[in-house]
Amino acid sequence: MRLAVVSPFVDRRHGTERALAELLERLANDYGCEIHLYAQRVEDLRLSDARSATLAHPATQSGGVFWHKVPSIPGPHVVQFIAWMLLNGALRKWHATFGRASYDLVLSPGINCLHPDVVIVHALFHRLQALSREDNRDSTAGAGFFRRIHRRIYYALLTSLERQTYTDPAIVLAAVSNRTARLLKEYFQREDVSVIANAVDTDHFSAAARLARRAESRQRRGFGDGDFVLLLVGNDWRNKGLPVILQAISALPLLPIRLLVVGNDAADPFRAQAARLGVGERCSWESPSADVLDFYAAADVYASPSREDSFGLPVAEAMACGLPAITSACAGVADSIHDAVDGFVLRDPRDAQALSQLIERLHSDPELRLKVGQAASQTVLAWDWKRNAAGVWELLQRAKAKQASGH
Repeated sequence: MRLAVVSPFVDRRHGTERALAELLERLANDYGCEIHLYAQRVEDLRLSDARSATLAHPATQSGGVFWHKVPSIPGPHVVQFIAWMLLNGALRKWHATFGRASYDLVLSPGINCLHPDVVIVHALFHRLQALSREDNRDSTAGAGFFRRIHRRIYYALLTSLERQTYTDPAIVLAAVSNRTARLLKEYFQREDVSVIANAVDTDHFSAAARLARRAESRQRRGFGDGDFVLLLVGNDWRNKGLPVILQAISALPLLPIRLLVVGNDAADPFRAQAARLGVGERCSWESPSADVLDFYAAADVYASPSREDSFGLPVAEAMACGLPAITSACAGVADSIHDAVDGFVLRDPRDAQALSQLIERLHSDPELRLKVGQAASQTVLAWDWKRNAAGVWELLQRAKAKQASGH
């Protein structure tokens, strides 16, 4: 099968993009897909030699991932997104017109192009827009006026594109969790959504691998043996629950808690909140890295009481590493967690008191941390990328048959 895949960037520094990298490699290697990737930036992905790619449909196909670089422009995020949509569409049109490009299907992880054939839904901006409106009514939200206006315009654009895309019955949809499938039904009345959950590379993310790197990772960051390190990985820290984590830490002044926050976001409002709560010196802030295991190696507990998360790949990876992980009922991964058995699920992601009590309990009970971490690593063994790729391959086959039948 010959696919055009459209995504702004692919790497292993970010959860959604890491999931896409895992999928593309398996579709190419295990199913012989010829994948033409339209992206602005590609890192940490095995690419085939672009000189061997033929845009015209070949008589025989062989697996591989071929990158077609889409230009990018500087500017506010909403301007970059509009340019991305126009430029990736223009490049694909150029290849179709002058390079005789022919693809069986166009696959998009989320809203990345107009008129895709298949979309894997990793986030719903209708839900994020609702949360943003709550923030705008909350005087403690922290974002400045222009940042709020920019976010409002961006979400309005994305929700408009979601309505156009997700209500089109000709477009085949897959969700990364049951929660996301339920939201697609609620917002767009789509009852034909396949659920293909994200997975974990348990050969790479494991308790043994984490423990082997623990001492060096903690020493490099200045964490002592007695420090109790909480970890949060991801972007959009407000949505991931960082304000609630900071409140919970401030309620435990006598515990030797350290917080490691990893991701891309405007850090100043969160640093200011941490300072107001008297926990600024307990917090460390780091940029994403392809070596995600290094972050898990430094931690004692993973904490992300998300207000909304279609899946929550770092939660699953932390579990694979044998860490007790805290998430919320608003994260898709929570559907696969047995509360207090192989992880912890907060019913209310805004409940800082419940979170602080749980952190205090985990700090005081090493045996509980060990027991839950061991159970978590066993649970995640079933969350395999090969199974994920098999589900997507079956979905692509159905989409191709649907396209051929004219429906």
